[in-house]
Amino acid sequence: MKTISTRTLLLAALAIAGASAAACQEEKAPLAPAATELKAPEAKAPAAATFAIDRAGSKVELMMDAPKEKIRGRIDGSAEGTLQVDPSDITRTTGLITVDISPLELLQTGVGDDGKPGQEKKSDVQNEHARTWLEISTDTPPDVREKNAKAQFAIKSISTSGEKDLSRLSGPERSITVTASGDLLLHQRQTPKTVELVATFRYEGDRPAAVAVKTVKPFAVGLAEHDVRPREAFGKLAQKTLEVLSPKVAKEAMVSLEFTATAGATPASAAAPAKDAAKDVAR
Repeated sequence: MKTISTRTLLLAALAIAGASAAACQEEKAPLAPAATELKAPEAKAPAAATFAIDRAGSKVELMMDAPKEKIRGRIDGSAEGTLQVDPSDITRTTGLITVDISPLELLQTGVGDDGKPGQEKKSDVQNEHARTWLEISTDTPPDVREKNAKAQFAIKSISTSGEKDLSRLSGPERSITVTASGDLLLHQRQTPKTVELVATFRYEGDRPAAVAVKTVKPFAVGLAEHDVRPREAFGKLAQKTLEVLSPKVAKEAMVSLEFTATAGATPASAAAPAKDAAKDVAR
């Protein structure tokens, strides 16, 4: 019987420790700066028109494409906020979009050994896991859950290679493709983000009455930098890391956004307090 030397055992132990350390280092990607809420950027034009987002018609979709599983997510009717638009110079647009991610619904498609996707289906367990990862599950303290349920995109600047002045375009619908740069808030972590959008303005006479906005292509959101990780419960990380789960769970989500905003409308977030105030007066 061959005897294993102490030196061999020591080298093996060091190799295992090194591999574990490397895995931990890869798992612990630098976290984005902490933040609880983004502020709406100031309007860049004194005459900018305010467009309020129609919450009911908004759509957010995400795709996570891993080798063994594809996950599609959707959040309908949860976006609100305002855009400050200068029709004479669209690059002076600013805005703040806020999405309540609580209604998130995930659908999964398994990929067989032959590389062919199976039937898309909804797993209640997977949806529960997603809420635990995002710390919006029922066992999360209400104040923390409220903060984590808020995702925001603050538009700080706009650029375009096309026409900047909408009055130089014609017709009742006028479309322009722009690149919006700003900050993304997710899971109380803030990252810079650049998103390509197409905005179609609906004109009534010589003034824009509404605008339909949607992403030209999905933008990437990294899970690790926003501290969205496998968790067994609130405050308790799971043993399986993002790296271990990578064959079935992609490390980033590709996000698409679509909404319509109306000129002069009252944002949903501002309408609610107004209602409450009216009730108080009635009393």
